[in-house]
Amino acid sequence: MAIKNVLLEIGTEEIPSRFIPDALETLKRNAVNSLNANRIEFRDAKTYATPRRLVLLVTGVSENQSEQVEIVKGPPVSAAYDRNGIPTRAAEGFAKSRGIKIDDLKEHAYNGVKYIVAEVRQESKSTLDVLPEIMTNLIAGLTFPKSMYWDNSGVRFARPIRWILALADDKLIPFKYGNISSGRLTSGHRFMGKKVIEVHNASEFLDVLYTNNVILDQEKRLQKMKSSIANIQKDFEGNLEVEMDEKILEENLYLVEYPVPFVGSFDKRYLEIPEEVLTTSMKKNQKYLAVRSKDKGGKLANYFVGVSNNRVPDMNVIREGNERVLRARLEDAAFFWEEDRRIPLASYVDRLKTVTYQEKLGSMYDKVMLTRELALWLCSKYGFDDIASLIDRAAYLSKADLVTSMVFEFPELQGIIGREYAKCSGEDPRVSLAIHEQYLPPSATGKIPTDDVGAILGIAERLHIITACHKVGLAPTSSQDPYALRRAARCINAILFARRYSFNIYDAIKKSCEINGVDDEMLKTINEFMRQKLQEQLREKGYSFEIIALAMDVSGDVPYQVMRLIDTLEQVKTEEWFSALANSAVRVKNILLKNANEIADVHVDVNLMTESAERELLDEISRLEEPVAHAVSVYDWSTLTRLLAELSPVIAKFFESVMVMDKDESVRKNRLALLSKCNALMKEAGDLSVLSVKK
Repeated sequence: MAIKNVLLEIGTEEIPSRFIPDALETLKRNAVNSLNANRIEFRDAKTYATPRRLVLLVTGVSENQSEQVEIVKGPPVSAAYDRNGIPTRAAEGFAKSRGIKIDDLKEHAYNGVKYIVAEVRQESKSTLDVLPEIMTNLIAGLTFPKSMYWDNSGVRFARPIRWILALADDKLIPFKYGNISSGRLTSGHRFMGKKVIEVHNASEFLDVLYTNNVILDQEKRLQKMKSSIANIQKDFEGNLEVEMDEKILEENLYLVEYPVPFVGSFDKRYLEIPEEVLTTSMKKNQKYLAVRSKDKGGKLANYFVGVSNNRVPDMNVIREGNERVLRARLEDAAFFWEEDRRIPLASYVDRLKTVTYQEKLGSMYDKVMLTRELALWLCSKYGFDDIASLIDRAAYLSKADLVTSMVFEFPELQGIIGREYAKCSGEDPRVSLAIHEQYLPPSATGKIPTDDVGAILGIAERLHIITACHKVGLAPTSSQDPYALRRAARCINAILFARRYSFNIYDAIKKSCEINGVDDEMLKTINEFMRQKLQEQLREKGYSFEIIALAMDVSGDVPYQVMRLIDTLEQVKTEEWFSALANSAVRVKNILLKNANEIADVHVDVNLMTESAERELLDEISRLEEPVAHAVSVYDWSTLTRLLAELSPVIAKFFESVMVMDKDESVRKNRLALLSKCNALMKEAGDLSVLSVKK
């Protein structure tokens, strides 16, 4: 008879909400793997969590391990028995090593050769006998960003473990983890439930907790939270709407065992502060949901929605307490907002000289000046002279907000505060915007800068960081990337793709190396690093390794054009002419490789041509050489593919009509020279042979 429910509850002090989602996933994965490894069949495994408990519930569990017979291969029969059929020492040793009698050995053929084999039966144990070890290992297998010791047992966990409940239906699963022995006891809600509850059967566990105001199932807890917030919204006066931030909802989900949403408010005068300051203070510090006015273009309203873990008779007490805490934070923000704006943003720049960027790389001021020089070079190099003065100013002011009181209090608002202070200082709107947009995208898939000033400044800063960090030995390793250089490289490519910039990254890296005093060997290292990141991003877009390699061979220093060429090739690679050309490229490549010693030069003598197809191919190559080279130089990929389409039937006809390896040495070498010219032409578009379809 199957065990209906196997239950494990790890009761703890409040675990940080950000730790819980990964812990749930790990607990389930490890449980499934462990049960399977121990040959214990089950129907389903689910994990649940609140701040004070991690729970595993497995249903439909078999009473015993399933039997397993392992066939172990031994020596060949010819070595296992002598001519008289008497077992040799090899057979005896094999039988002994597997714990079976010599007479129980069997024979089995592998690839026509007979071997002796041993059938080793794995003992089938009771599930109840196996579960204690499994559960001990499940708890030990949970890791967290930060763990702690709390007694002399030597075990670590996210927070101190206070109880362990472990049941298989109504039977206790006995084991010990650290100084805690498993039992039948659990605990209800910290404020609204019993402190100690005995659970008689695993099947009643969820109901027992619910009776004690613990909604264990996080999905049901989330539903209750959302429905309660919806009810609050109905009571709002005017056209107000709660901003249902999924990240904040998830944080609150794992901060409470019984969600009790409430609405609070703050003084309207705080709305004069930049919205991001208010929402950061509400979301980061207090985990509140913002409220917006739909009839005012979604502007922030002076209300918030919080989620309490305590349902008290008078919720005004909860509301007033939270309003008081938020008021103190907003009052600080209002003070910083007024004080920081007493002087222009530019006045803060000199203070960057006292801020160390990195001990080997000087001050933040030094970083700003070097980034500024590179940004202006990019302007000059790629035709952005009309905005050079804006980029110069934006680069100069780019990090000024780092030394303001507001950013000291709210570091995540760097750039945003700079933008607002720049506006207040009367800076050009595009300069103000660039101070914020230099940080975009925050990741390769994030929001892209909307203006060239911020985009170019962002590229310059990231290139400078990559170069400078490589210079002082801070290149990423397999386990560390403290200055997020991989992300910086990926963000550069993301900007180039989205803004359609045909920047030559090698040239930009070279200039950055020149500015930073980096040698040529390090230049090669940095360039290879950037190429690897580009290749990774293109693979993530679903392009094949072969087509990426081809495109990077043609224009690998210009990431945007690599992507454009790939897109163009993707459109034509299934067309008949392209398949024929790729297959011809393979033939050309193979013939030239096999006969490399016969190709002294690529001079083609028309007088040695005996077939019209030879002359036609030479004429076509001569006609296409200049336009193909031009198309590649100006990144006109559609023209390039059109020209290749014209070459395809001509070279196909050549192979149909001409025997390259003619007996006459002079004719043969002339034809090889012709193919060499043809290969050089095709190579303008990369190694097309890698895209051939093998038949």
